[in-house]
Amino acid sequence: MITRLSVTSIYVLDKEEALDFYVNKLGLEKANDVQQGDYRWLTVRVPGDQATEVSLEKPGPPLHDEATAERLRELMAAGALGGLVFVTDDARALHDTLRERGVSDFTQEPTEHFYGVDMGVRDPFGNHIRILQQGQAPPRESS
Repeated sequence: MITRLSVTSIYVLDKEEALDFYVNKLGLEKANDVQQGDYRWLTVRVPGDQATEVSLEKPGPPLHDEATAERLRELMAAGALGGLVFVTDDARALHDTLRERGVSDFTQEPTEHFYGVDMGVRDPFGNHIRILQQGQAPPRESS
């Protein structure tokens, strides 16, 4: 019986750039950073979440031959690979914080839906990220 998800992966082109984006812009924390020969096992996680990590994987050896790695890079550039979904307490406030941190590739501004408020953003490599505020959204302050 499966009891929990431990690690999921996304593809990135540059692990340092990915680490900067996910930690310094999105607000995650570095979980593991282990060098094993030519391979670097690099993961991030939601702060305080010891159960689930996101592995930042670069297409290429030892995971892929060069032809496969090139195809993966093409799919990344097209935004055709999977993504991540995070949960927040306040999507609008987080949106403002992300803009202040220099995040600009929003695919959807915070939008109210029957299930709550969500927004979309892409990381520097084309991965789609959804950020969801579940439940009824607090009223938006008028300016």
